[in-house]
Amino acid sequence: MHRSETPEGKYASKHPPGTRVAPEVESALRENLQDGTISCAAAHRIASRLDVPPSVVGVGIDLLDAGLVRCQLGLFGYTPRKKAVVPADSVSPELEAQIRDKLVDGVLPCAEAWSIADGSGIPRMKVAAACEALSVRVKPCQLGAF
Repeated sequence: MHRSETPEGKYASKHPPGTRVAPEVESALRENLQDGTISCAAAHRIASRLDVPPSVVGVGIDLLDAGLVRCQLGLFGYTPRKKAVVPADSVSPELEAQIRDKLVDGVLPCAEAWSIADGSGIPRMKVAAACEALSVRVKPCQLGAF
């Protein structure tokens, strides 16, 4: 279930009682929340600035029962449609080979999609569009949204 499909107020329940994040993570998240949401890009900036894994920031987002929006791969968090990415009209053999080479149990981890994009100098959403065209699912999310 995508975070955007989880019933409101239920994100924190994904974690065992007593789960906490460092105060600086919570503080940074609170400073960046807008209308109870935070963008994927802002969450990743926090992780980078605080030198913590994105998954830690994702737990913090959950514990604040905040929504995660504008996935950098375009997979969720866009209105009025949930996703912004559309399948590519065509996928180069090189890009397809890179994607298929990074599959783990038949899916492409988000971090690997980013790595392909960043290493190839192409937009991250273009990798996601190729995945859509190839019927390759992207998961898990680095922030834990899916």
